[in-house]
Amino acid sequence: MKLSICIATLNRADFIGATLDSIVSQVSGNVEIVIVDGASTDNTQEIVTGYQVAYPFIRYERLLEKGGLDRDYTRAAEIANGEYCWFFSDDDILLPGALGAVLSSLSPTLDLIVVNSEVRSADLSTILKARALEVDSDVTYHPDELETLFSDTASYLSFIGGVVISKACWDERNKADYFGSWFVHMGVIFQQALHNDALVLSEPYIAIRYGNASWSSKSFEISLFKWPSLIWSFSAFSDSTRQSITPPEPWVSAKTLFIFRARGAYGKTQYEQYLKPRMQFGLRRMVAYVITAVPELIANTALVMYFSSANRVYANANLQLTDLRTSTWYYRKVAKKYLSVIATKHSPR
Repeated sequence: MKLSICIATLNRADFIGATLDSIVSQVSGNVEIVIVDGASTDNTQEIVTGYQVAYPFIRYERLLEKGGLDRDYTRAAEIANGEYCWFFSDDDILLPGALGAVLSSLSPTLDLIVVNSEVRSADLSTILKARALEVDSDVTYHPDELETLFSDTASYLSFIGGVVISKACWDERNKADYFGSWFVHMGVIFQQALHNDALVLSEPYIAIRYGNASWSSKSFEISLFKWPSLIWSFSAFSDSTRQSITPPEPWVSAKTLFIFRARGAYGKTQYEQYLKPRMQFGLRRMVAYVITAVPELIANTALVMYFSSANRVYANANLQLTDLRTSTWYYRKVAKKYLSVIATKHSPR
């Protein structure tokens, strides 16, 4: 078996069928799909077992209890038979030609392949960013260039779906220390130098459903605490390199807190749980508290106006706008909800 496409899933019945459709249409021997289900409570099991009937190269293991994303991907790799594991997401789409391109790139001289993606809206109808990883041609990194690889790809690799890694490399490395981080793959890749080269494929072969991540409801904690903690745990890399990925304490930034407020992800609960214990009393803590009092609708509307006008000069304005427009505090959603309530109150009984 050359390649195992490893998928960890939980309650993704609405999406996993489309994901599997995009993969199975490209499989032709020496590839298997390994799905580990973290005890889904929807009909994920029914959907996947239905695919197994038609496609015997699909293997499915349903856990008795929720293990967490890091543990479930690790379990998928543990039972995989392939020489390489492609850690694919349970809601994104494999673009035509992707599997062939990856298989033709596999080599004993490679420990890692980073597969580029295009970023689309959650319904896949609109391309928000043509290349998530902005490279014009394939790039090879040698083992002594791990910090350069980290600098160039770490931000993109917060997305696990672009990781194809040698199973031998994965198996030999420490994973347990990264359980609960939401990014166990990052810990495995960057904990020490690879034995062999890494290859970045410039052509996008994945369509990402932006804003549909399984951890979206926990974005404040993961983005501002877990992710920086992980990045700054790689002590072999310089401060400047790590700073280029994320500051160690992004939550001290009033601008960052305001953005999360506008998304509806930051309020008094998050302030009390995460910020108050970490901030000494002073101006920054006062500002952090005041931001929790800004009405989400006002914050959201202000930033929608800002990023709409800054669209041509702000690199990720489209992605910021998508985050704001998918928030429950987007003015159109608020208006629609309000009108629905009014209509219900005045409807004939």
